[in-house]
Amino acid sequence: MPSGHVYVRHLAPETGPAPRRLPDPRPKGRPADSQVWWPPAMLEADWVREHDFDLLHLHFGFDARSPEQLTELVRALRETGRPLVQTVHDLRNPHHEDRTLHDAQLDVLVPAADELVTLTRGAAAEIERRWGRTATVVPHPHVVDLRTMAVAQDARARRRTDAFRVGLHVKSLRAGMAPMTILPALVETIAALPGAVLQVDAHHDVMDDDGARRDDRLATYLRGLERDGLVDLRVHDYFSDAELWAYLSSLDVSVLPYRFGTHSGWLEACRDLGTTVVAPTCGYYADQGPVLSYVHAEESYDADTLAQAVRTAYETRPRLGASIDERRRQRAEVAAAHDRVYAAALEKAGRRCTSA
Repeated sequence: MPSGHVYVRHLAPETGPAPRRLPDPRPKGRPADSQVWWPPAMLEADWVREHDFDLLHLHFGFDARSPEQLTELVRALRETGRPLVQTVHDLRNPHHEDRTLHDAQLDVLVPAADELVTLTRGAAAEIERRWGRTATVVPHPHVVDLRTMAVAQDARARRRTDAFRVGLHVKSLRAGMAPMTILPALVETIAALPGAVLQVDAHHDVMDDDGARRDDRLATYLRGLERDGLVDLRVHDYFSDAELWAYLSSLDVSVLPYRFGTHSGWLEACRDLGTTVVAPTCGYYADQGPVLSYVHAEESYDADTLAQAVRTAYETRPRLGASIDERRRQRAEVAAAHDRVYAAALEKAGRRCTSA
């Protein structure tokens, strides 16, 4: 849950037999063009009791459920003899300024899960510290489809220019982002690098006067930088997947402006497309794959480390992405690892898999 998410789709092998993941049910009353799995009907205790399946593998969406509702979900799974597999993507929810609710939700799910999965060794160590549970570490699969990866990587290899484009995308300013903290160092550093450009992207809801998430301080600052010719400012709505892949492919470097978080699908998409990632030291981003790190967390920030990471990227033009062959091998390993996790969970619950 949710089966339609790109992460979940890429847990299956490219070819051959695989677990049958049920399609996400459309919540009652949701229009046809809405996000199909939100709010997640599969996390309702009544849905669990009324439908036939072997196990529930939970990834995302439980932030819409209270700890009490999640306790009822676990109770329904126990009553019907279905195991729970939990992939711990976020140990600190990037959308929540206050971590209390997310911690309470994890305090229900992590102890109750028959099997736990997480993406990095650092996250597994934190799970062990906080709950005394052992999580199977399975790397994040590719995000970008393999054909698009091949086209993008070929185009990058054919480039014949010394231009250097650094991207900072503030999107709709989720709680874990701190662009105003890092922008001064980025502007100063990139202005001193011949041929370098700082591109800042933001959504209309942050930049427009009547935007639902309008941030006066950031919008005024960015417009001033634009007037002074210090940033290439792009204001637009949400990118489609194709637009996002084209955007990331156009960059040499993508800077993650996070002050808290755990893992990043954005980072994995950059690796797929050959874009170097400059990542903060909060969370476990550097455990996911090779990045250039800078010191940034809720209680710490070091502008010099950010400047040095950008200069290193400029001077060395590192190749930190993942090849097609690497992603193919990884996807097969990820699929096999999940088969083992599912078998272990079903054995604990005393069940046999009834569907292929």
